[in-house]
Amino acid sequence: MDFRERARELVSRMTIEEKCSQMQYRSPAIERLGIPAYNWWNEALHGVARAGCATVFPQAIGMAASFDEELLKEVAEAVSDEARAKYNEFKTFGGTAWYQGLTCWSPNINIFRDPRWGRGQETYGEDPCLTGRMGAAFIRGLQGDGEYRKLDATVKHYAVHSGPEKLRHEFDACPTDKDLYETYLSAFRYCIENAHPSAVMGAYNRFRGESCCASPKLLEDILRGEFGFEGYVVSDCGAVLDINEHHKITKTPAESAALAVNSGCDLNCGQAYEWLMNAFGEGLVSEETITRSVERLFEARFRLGMFDEDCPFNKIGPEVIECEKHTKLNLRMAEESMVLLKNNGILPLSRDKRVAVIGPNADSRDVLLGNYNGTPSAYYTLLRGIQEACRGGVLYAEGCGLVRTDSQSESALLREAVLKARRADAVVMIMGISPRIEGEEGDAGDSFDNGDRVDLELPAVQKKLYEAVLETGTPIVFVNVSGSCVSLCRQQETAAAVLQCFYPGAMGGKALANILFGETAPCGRLPVTFYRSVEDLPPFEDYSMENRTYRFFKGDPLYPFGYGLTYGEVTETWEDENAVTLQNSGALPVRYTVLKFAAEPRKELKDFRKVSLQPGETLKVTF
Repeated sequence: MDFRERARELVSRMTIEEKCSQMQYRSPAIERLGIPAYNWWNEALHGVARAGCATVFPQAIGMAASFDEELLKEVAEAVSDEARAKYNEFKTFGGTAWYQGLTCWSPNINIFRDPRWGRGQETYGEDPCLTGRMGAAFIRGLQGDGEYRKLDATVKHYAVHSGPEKLRHEFDACPTDKDLYETYLSAFRYCIENAHPSAVMGAYNRFRGESCCASPKLLEDILRGEFGFEGYVVSDCGAVLDINEHHKITKTPAESAALAVNSGCDLNCGQAYEWLMNAFGEGLVSEETITRSVERLFEARFRLGMFDEDCPFNKIGPEVIECEKHTKLNLRMAEESMVLLKNNGILPLSRDKRVAVIGPNADSRDVLLGNYNGTPSAYYTLLRGIQEACRGGVLYAEGCGLVRTDSQSESALLREAVLKARRADAVVMIMGISPRIEGEEGDAGDSFDNGDRVDLELPAVQKKLYEAVLETGTPIVFVNVSGSCVSLCRQQETAAAVLQCFYPGAMGGKALANILFGETAPCGRLPVTFYRSVEDLPPFEDYSMENRTYRFFKGDPLYPFGYGLTYGEVTETWEDENAVTLQNSGALPVRYTVLKFAAEPRKELKDFRKVSLQPGETLKVTF
């Protein structure tokens, strides 16, 4: 079936006005040609987002901690089933609105170069190899490999984009060629060459003076020329108007629209392409160039089966949404997303112990969901998971607010927590931050810096609570919930165990309980470096990779990239750089990630493999 030829034939029958209308993300119907209205904007970062009930998987940074490509591909396949089911129902209204279509603006494969960036939680971490491999797995799962595409995946934000959020509409990123290709473009190239995403989203910022959404260097020379990309390019939302309003490259919206289209940006999220007809009338863009973009867009729509009654994905119904299979998959991914950072032997806990669960994130739904999320119809908060698993009794105290506590109730909340800690055999303190503190510009309600963070510390009110509970002498299992690095120096020094819980999805509480009580052995590894202090970091605005991430950091991290413990002990015996023998000397079956690093000219991840090991089992892994 020649989707490209079908697109050319259909577009050839459009007027110039109709062609321009189809390059806007809210594409109107063309009834005379049988084209229904279509809204291109949908999100599927870790589940179908913003379209009602859906399976909410762990946030992307948590799924990266699994280092499990095959599991991530299964997750993406589940997401694509649910997105198709929703589309099949929504289209019965005669067209689609926001978050109802098949074109998903996911995954985010930017490199998480600085832990202050609020959107880093959306990424697969700080390493180009891990990001490329996980991104490619997610793309394959979303799109499928048949004649028709199940969904369109859109890799974003191209390129050199990772904060600060408050400057994203105006800053100019000027990395060296070495940093550009080895860090900022590496995952894009890998995904395009190995997973063939349908679309690429341009970033808000400039790149060496050119708007990323209107850069001939980025879009034509590198993306299509060097990387061989054959899909369509969409702008980030409002990014084309930024060209004249903030970057001051052009003077009018018509000039901005023409510059973007001429540079290879086919689809506009925002209002700029409402001026395309003006730009055409002024001779700023040719009909031939407009036609090229519209043909790319309709080839994608044909490839998605939008105009074919016999597309096999039309049969997917709503029964797949939050089905038992997806719920079990969600639990498994949540378990693999959690990272054990310290254990003095207290874990796993006995189910017969009396446990005090203390902290502002214990009974929070927000911290399960991350951002760009759907709505689970059922969910396990971290508290609920422990309550259902523990036989010895659970004493709960919020202890304090997330970032502040009402002055009238502060003393009572803290004292309640201390009293309950004194009565318990062990305390599970569930603290950290939340998507209300870190997130996208305009999205994080309690953020301190447009969604970014100004430091890596726990909020002061939580530090005070921790010290008060520590004084009781009851051993503490500290569970940090965040989408990024938090300085846990004090906890590493004083807690009996430390567990990193990235925003873990709707099954997060059950997954945490399974790990705490030994039903499952932890197997996650950190996809980012955990630094000791913001003082260890270069200026946030500096896009040089000097002293950034584990590949270039010159200091002493608290927990390095790739770090993660399990129960018992797995030993690695390397025969040479490509062969390693693993032995599980523990009493529990484990999932285990082998990391292959290059040592020269610097430490750098080159490959990884996730395997299963039964108690006492020996396994040879060859790269």
